[in-house]
Formats: sequence, C-alpha cells, structure tokens
Amino acid sequence: MTSTLDRTRTPATAGTPAAAAHPYDTGLLVLRLALGLTMAAHGAQKLFGWFGGGGIEGTGQYFAMSGYPAGETMALIAGLTETLGGLALAVGLLTPLAGAAVLGTMINALAVKWGGGFFAPEGVEFELLLAAGAAALTLTGPGRYAVDRLLPGLKSHGLLRGAAAVLLGVVAAGVVLLVRG
Repeated sequence: MTSTLDRTRTPATAGTPAAAAHPYDTGLLVLRLALGLTMAAHGAQKLFGWFGGGGIEGTGQYFAMSGYPAGETMALIAGLTETLGGLALAVGLLTPLAGAAVLGTMINALAVKWGGGFFAPEGVEFELLLAAGAAALTLTGPGRYAVDRLLPGLKSHGLLRGAAAVLLGVVAAGVVLLVRG
C-alpha cells in the first residue's frame, strides 16, 4: 500500500527522502558546466585574445567585416555576454537571464554563419547546439546544484519565467541583427 506522499512523487523519486539527489539535477549540472565554460572561453577569446582568439581588436575587425557597426564595441559586448553569461550558467546564477544572454549571442552567431551548411567548420552545428542547450537550461532551470537555489526569488523555477527569458533572448538578438542590417 502506498502512502499519499509516495503517490505525489515521480516513479524515479518514490520512496526517497525529499533532500536526496535526483539524476536530472546532476545532468543539469553537467550541461551547465560544459555549456557555461565553453561560452566563457569563447568570451575570453574575444576580450583577451586567450585560447587563440583575436582579442577586442581582431574580433572587432571580424564583426565589422560581418556587417556590424562599431566592430570593437560589438566585440566587447559579445565578449562580455559570452564570458559573464557563460560563467553565470556554469554556477547556476541568475540562470534565466544567463541562458537568455547566451541564446541571444548564439542566434547572432547562427545568422553570421548561416549559409555555410550544417557541419563544422563552416556550418552551424556547434552554434545550434549551444543555442539549444542555452534555451533548454533557460526553460528547465539550473537544477538543485546551483547558486540560484540560495537566492529567495529564484529558488523555484517556473516554465513561464523560462519562456519569458527565452523570448527576451530572441528579441534582444533580433534587435542586434536589425542593427547589423
């Protein structure tokens, strides 16, 4: 005979204490770390020239060549967005906003690389995967192993909050693409 408590849990968590780890929390942590640190490294390429990147000047030239006005300013914005958004995703801090920032940046990267096919190095498979991962984290939330769990307003994550953040990332990307022309 099952208790009322057991009937309210999913089969994977039935019979486990409320504080026990769930497999999806660990999975979300792995996704956040991989995606967040990858994005932070890309941002460091743009900002500091680390990991073989062009730094602000070299990346700014690429942005200008790609049709963005004020290439160095756009390189700074992209570098900060990738670095700070990536680090925030990695630790699970302000996850909806961090995910929206990474999603918006990846939408712009997709727009720049579009037309080169799907597969790397010219294609968009990498950028598409990063955008999908950012959208997924924005919609699902960071999981239990995140700084957000320590912040009163962000302890719980709702689909509406995640969907609003995805919309924010898409709209911000659209505005930047309009500036690009």
